[in-house]
This record gives sequence, structure tokens and C-alpha cells, in this order.
Amino acid sequence: MKISETTDWKPDHERRALSTGLGFVLFLVACLALVAWVRWNGPAPPDNIAARAEQIRVLHFVDQPDGSIQVTDALTGKDVHNFQGEQGFVRGTLRALARDRRLQGLGADQPFELIAHDAGRLSLHDPATGSTIALESFGSNNIGVFARLMQ
Repeated sequence: MKISETTDWKPDHERRALSTGLGFVLFLVACLALVAWVRWNGPAPPDNIAARAEQIRVLHFVDQPDGSIQVTDALTGKDVHNFQGEQGFVRGTLRALARDRRLQGLGADQPFELIAHDAGRLSLHDPATGSTIALESFGSNNIGVFARLMQ
């Protein structure tokens, strides 16, 4: 009589496959547990963006019938700038923020905040949705387009 016929013995390659599979499953469970823990107990939300600001300008951006974008100071009602032509970066930035508003069922009534931070950083913040775009991430030419609105 052979040993394999009388016992519940498994060959080495089957034992290794089972232990490798079990190890992989335990690894996945540990990863999921870590992700869940970080999601529930993760880093605190960032400090209030306005508290770190050196200057804030509250602006309305309005598409004009001629295709330009009129920028108005929301506090004074005075015209700040009129972007003529393509203005791909300005339009793309505003579309991203407007998309967030549409997804949340909000209109275009509330103005945006253009925020100058330390070290020349500039961001466009939407108080209605809490969305913020760090403009310095797009290079000095693109940040310059919005920087002129701070003056």
C-alpha cells in the first residue's frame, strides 16, 4: 500500500500553492484594511485656504455674446478685464469649476475667489463648491494670465 492512498497527505507543490494563495489573500485583506483605516482616520482636512492667503480678490467671470470673458470685481462691480479670443487656459479653468457647480446643482451667481499665497502661488477657489485650482501648477505663462487680475 502506498502512503498517498492511506493518508490525507498532499505533495509539496500543492502545499506551496495553497500557502502562496493564502498569503496573497491575507495580503489583499491587509491592503483593504489599511485603505479603510486611512479613509476613515486619514489626514485632517487642509487649513482654511483663506487663512493662508496674502490677498483675495472676489471676481465674477461672465461669457459675453462676442465670445469674450468679462471679469468684474464682485465687491465694487467694476470691470477688471475682458479676455478676448481663444483664452484656452482661462476657459478650461473656469469650465472645471463650473462643472463642479453643475454636478452639485448650483448656478453661476456666486463669484470665485482669486487668492494670492506666499511665494507667488496663486489659486482660484470656488466658495460654492469648495473646489480650488492651484494655478501655479500650470506654469508661469498660465499663472500670469490670472496674476494680472490681482492688480
